[in-house]
Amino acid sequence: MDRNSKPPHFGVSTPIVVQVPGIADRWEADATVADLTTIASTADRLGFDYLTCAEHVAVPTSAENRGVTYWDPLATLSFLAAATTDIRLATSVLVLGYHHPLEVAKRYGTLDRLSAGRVTLGVGVGSLEEEFDLLGATWRGRGGRADDAMKALRASLSRARPEYHGDHYDYADMVVQPHAVQDRIPLWVGGRSLRSVRRAVELGDGWMPFGLGIRALRELLGEVDVPAGFEIVLGTPPLDPIWDPDRSMEKITRLLDTGATSVTCTLTADSANHYSEQLAALAELIAPLRNRMENR
Repeated sequence: MDRNSKPPHFGVSTPIVVQVPGIADRWEADATVADLTTIASTADRLGFDYLTCAEHVAVPTSAENRGVTYWDPLATLSFLAAATTDIRLATSVLVLGYHHPLEVAKRYGTLDRLSAGRVTLGVGVGSLEEEFDLLGATWRGRGGRADDAMKALRASLSRARPEYHGDHYDYADMVVQPHAVQDRIPLWVGGRSLRSVRRAVELGDGWMPFGLGIRALRELLGEVDVPAGFEIVLGTPPLDPIWDPDRSMEKITRLLDTGATSVTCTLTADSANHYSEQLAALAELIAPLRNRMENR
């Protein structure tokens, strides 16, 4: 199957709300809410497909190398829902072990209603044992618990009277209002292992890996049969479409050639205004690519 037979989606790895050393630019540390709103509304106006926000409650000092700034995704995406009209709102990712499935169904179902059906749930198993311990979440066996949580979410997200009977979650005779307005909220699975790919194919609608090179991505994707309509969500390294459009397009094309159906773009900038200018340059850069694929 040609996974790239349809035009790819392009999203934005939202700056400011996640600041990873070596990727985040210095201006983000002092950025304002107005800066964030400007960037989100610009991405929306330019036709980007989604923006992202990740989840960590508290990062242990032993893991500071992955960054310590993580804005709460529910609060952040709810705020940005009011500042935008069309762009989708994606968690990247929500840690399943930190939440009961009905908690997710209520909170993100409410966001789906507030945003007129724009939620995409990126979910993951989690990787910080200290954070699990802090929250009283179960670390051992978290993979099996995450599988059960995904099944429960699929049974519950768009229903007022959800019912599910699984190995870790079991409930009935409950009412959840409001609930999601989408008939099927997309579930994208984060991770970097073969198990995460298989989990995504078996239980989700897409796979959004992190920290993997092109060779590793191709090897993992070669181990599974990807169903029609399945999203492969790959992220770019920092792009500079204003000053280096050729290199930016080369990086995007490599991901599309690897199998990406959605590309999450990270941009380098020195201010919110510069970031918005980079978004405009990127939109212009990818427009011919989208048009060629639409006209196939």
